[in-house]
Order: sequence, then structure tokens, then C-alpha cells
Amino acid sequence: MAQVPPLYGPGRVVSLHLAARAGEPAFRVARARAVTGRGLAGDRNYWAGEGPRPRRRGTGRASGVCDVTLIEAEALEALAREHGITLTPAECRRNLVCRGIRLNPLVDQEFQIGAVILRGLKLSEPCARLEQLVRPGLIRGLLHRGGLRAEVVRGGTIRVGDRIFPLSRDARQLVPPVPSGLP
Repeated sequence: MAQVPPLYGPGRVVSLHLAARAGEPAFRVARARAVTGRGLAGDRNYWAGEGPRPRRRGTGRASGVCDVTLIEAEALEALAREHGITLTPAECRRNLVCRGIRLNPLVDQEFQIGAVILRGLKLSEPCARLEQLVRPGLIRGLLHRGGLRAEVVRGGTIRVGDRIFPLSRDARQLVPPVPSGLP
């Protein structure tokens, strides 16, 4: 019987990916700088404001803005097991591949990865564009487990191996601020 990951971690970042431009292959990195209101430095055209990303910010959900995308490693394993579709972490086109934490319950919740705080905005359902870039059958196989779209609440560096855990409003006050000038 498959083990179900815990609702609230701690989970871990097992893989981290950026893409130089929209539609180009993602490449693996050991760390990335998350910047409030911008996303991950060096990821797609969004960083320069050239891509299809809306420029206005708001609640994220209403404006369509998304800084970071995450997916569970367990969802990729289930896709291979149940649908015969094997994706590398880079092929799933999500920035972070996580293990040991369920992401769907993090919608409308703040959570911490290393020193970075993110807020889950909405599920990252697979789309026709993702299926076109990767392979047919992907939409059906990742429906309701395609990951999470999040915004950066407090920036810093995210590293492979960082722990992921949800924050309550009270726990957030206990997290020390990130020093300025982080790489």
C-alpha cells in the first residue's frame, strides 16, 4: 500500500528548476533567490516583466500573478504508476519538486521553505500548453495533483534540501527576519 504524505510536513525540496524563457526547457539549480513581488531570479521572462505574466499585483488569485510553482514528487510517481507517463522533475515545468508534504491544503495558507515565506494561491492544474510541451495524457494524469501556485511573501534563498512547513499566524511571528543583501 502506498504511503500518503502527511498533510502538514515538514516536507523537503528535492529538486529546483528555472527556465530562461517561457516555453524553453527547465534546468536544475541547487538554489534560487526568491524575491517578493517578482518570483525566482532568472526564471523565464517573468523576472524582466516581458512575459505573459500580469504586472499588477493584488491578492494573487484575483490578478493571476504567480511567483513560484510547486509539485509533489509523489504526484509524479503516481503519474508514472497509474498512467505510464514518466516525467523528470524538470519536465513537469514546476519550479520546486517537494516530497513529504501535501500541497493542495496549502491554498490560502502561508508556508516556509528555508528562510522564505510563500502563500499558496491556487492549485496549478495541468493545461493544454503543458501537455503540448511535454506529452499527451498529462492533463488527465495530473488533474487535481498538478501542484500549487504561490506568491513570495518574504524573500530569501531556497535550496534543494530545505524543509517545508505551514505557518500559522502565530508561528509566523516566531520566524526571524531574513537579513538584507542575501544572494
